[in-house]
Amino acid sequence: MDRFDVAVVGLGAMGAAALYHLARQGRRVIGLDRAAPGHEGGSSHGESRIIRLAQFENPAYTPLVERAWALWDDLGRAGGEDLIWRTGMLEGGLPGTPIIEGSLRAARENGLPHEALTAAQARARFPAFDLPDDWSIVFQPQAGLVRADLAMRLHMAGARTAGAVVREGAVVQAIEPGGSAVRLVLASGEAIAAEAVIVAAGGWIGELVPELAPWLTVTRQAVCWFTPARAADTGPDRMPVFVLEDETEALYGFPDFMGTGVKAASHRLGQRLGSASDARQDAGPSDAQPIAEALARLIPGAAGPLKTLKTCLYTSTPDDEFIIDRHPADPRIILCSACSGHGFKFASAFGEALAQMTRAEGVPAPFRAFGLGRFGSLQASLPPLGEVPAKRG
Repeated sequence: MDRFDVAVVGLGAMGAAALYHLARQGRRVIGLDRAAPGHEGGSSHGESRIIRLAQFENPAYTPLVERAWALWDDLGRAGGEDLIWRTGMLEGGLPGTPIIEGSLRAARENGLPHEALTAAQARARFPAFDLPDDWSIVFQPQAGLVRADLAMRLHMAGARTAGAVVREGAVVQAIEPGGSAVRLVLASGEAIAAEAVIVAAGGWIGELVPELAPWLTVTRQAVCWFTPARAADTGPDRMPVFVLEDETEALYGFPDFMGTGVKAASHRLGQRLGSASDARQDAGPSDAQPIAEALARLIPGAAGPLKTLKTCLYTSTPDDEFIIDRHPADPRIILCSACSGHGFKFASAFGEALAQMTRAEGVPAPFRAFGLGRFGSLQASLPPLGEVPAKRG
């Protein structure tokens, strides 16, 4: 049976980043994924993700994003690529909308530059948009997009170059604590031993760690790319990333920065899935219609014909926060998942923290808010060490 210092289960954004940091530390590390890193059945595929310093979800996120931003820049320099395109971010909604109030609070508490705009000012500066006159609108300059698929490739390439073993198409069927090592049993019957295991399995974490399942919701989300109606107004020099919420939709998206179209999607939860394995690339006109209607209503300069349609997964907790903690039954098993639809931007920093957790006890202070303790009944229900059941998935 092969033995490693650390095994990483799941090579999406979080797992790939952890693998990268572990390998560069000279650890003997293996990464396992049921398909391939960035596969289209998960949550980490696609060309772009939003990055922003003022986080409407939680003002405490700003230092984490600052660290992640620095690490994305380091990764890009090492790979000879610009991973972050700074476009600024436009947020809009009716006065009192949580998106607006949350962003303003985060900007003020963290001393971040931001501007409150009228609809007329927003139209003049960003002519693709036509936001209602009664909306509150905020522009934050310290925001833009992460080139997600490129970031995934650079993390994986760097990990391999530093000596990481990568196993694609490797389905972990059981995670079994033992005396000197944690044992992973694969669907093939093969077993792997590791002194520490990071479980970053995205939508599948509730199947590998069934105690988490009652607290997780896996949903199918549709993402659209549109041919711009006015191409001159929708490039990254004229159009920021955006999050806009009205009575019918919470729309987020990106300028046409690669010639692939304006990307737009709904941040509201989509169809609930019984298992992440039920996900398919099966999006159709009924998925695109509400997104297209919102785009035409709010960003007419972007609202041309539908060009491409994809699906991805959200794995969400009841409070829309993350999970990063040690399994109480065995602290060598480190859990990281449930990104609740807004985790990619943090992945470089979370990967660094996960690598640190394999060498030190506890959880680094900035990540303790994401622990299992907030799910009191879950904490109480976890079996003691030595009685952890086989994890199926």
